[in-house]
Amino acid sequence: MKNINLIKDNIENLTTLWKTVATPLLSYHATDFLEFSQIKNSGWPNRLWFRNDIKEGNIFEILETIEKNPGLVVPYWDIFGSNSKDLFEKNGFNIRIQLVAMALKLEEKFPLENNLTFKRVLNEEDAKTWSDIYPLSFSYVISKETLVNNYENAKFYLVHFEGKAIGTLTLFQTEKTMGIHGVGVIPEMRKRGFAEEIMKFAINEAIDADCDYAQLQASALGKGIYKRLGFEDLFTITNYQLA
Repeated sequence: MKNINLIKDNIENLTTLWKTVATPLLSYHATDFLEFSQIKNSGWPNRLWFRNDIKEGNIFEILETIEKNPGLVVPYWDIFGSNSKDLFEKNGFNIRIQLVAMALKLEEKFPLENNLTFKRVLNEEDAKTWSDIYPLSFSYVISKETLVNNYENAKFYLVHFEGKAIGTLTLFQTEKTMGIHGVGVIPEMRKRGFAEEIMKFAINEAIDADCDYAQLQASALGKGIYKRLGFEDLFTITNYQLA
């Protein structure tokens, strides 16, 4: 298995982000086995997760929690060396999406072409714009209220080209790891190198923040860009949702 510390840091950054953004909205909850964050009128984080491998008995708690909180997505980290994920498929879950956790050791900064400008979201107007364009890149909404309540907890950026908002980016730091999240470009602006330029900006910001690694979770759409920039695979995340 890849470096166990990088794997741990990737999961820690992602789950701490889910917990952090949900807490101001009183939307983070935990039991001895699981944690979940579900923000009203938002499609994110809306995740239920656990630190340890699951056993048959844990499925009942997961199902009960989802019954009380419909719509939760359950990420399964493929790191346990077991077939425990089969429990989901046996209990009425479908695969929503698979992602690949990736890491980059930070070294030199990338030159930027400066076609894009990056504005950190720190007011309600920008939060609304960010929330409006985000679902054009992804299949879910992140509510304006989520951003408004988390200006200081995470760095949300609006990406502009020639004065028009064309993309999004979220940066979230845990210790010496910078998590790069929510890199999106609206459909009509794709295939122009903008996503790669956003990534280079994010990596440079991570270096400026004195991080050792940048980490992310890649869809099939973005993985080619990340590979070109030097990111390496760590493990697979299978996101399950109750049918």
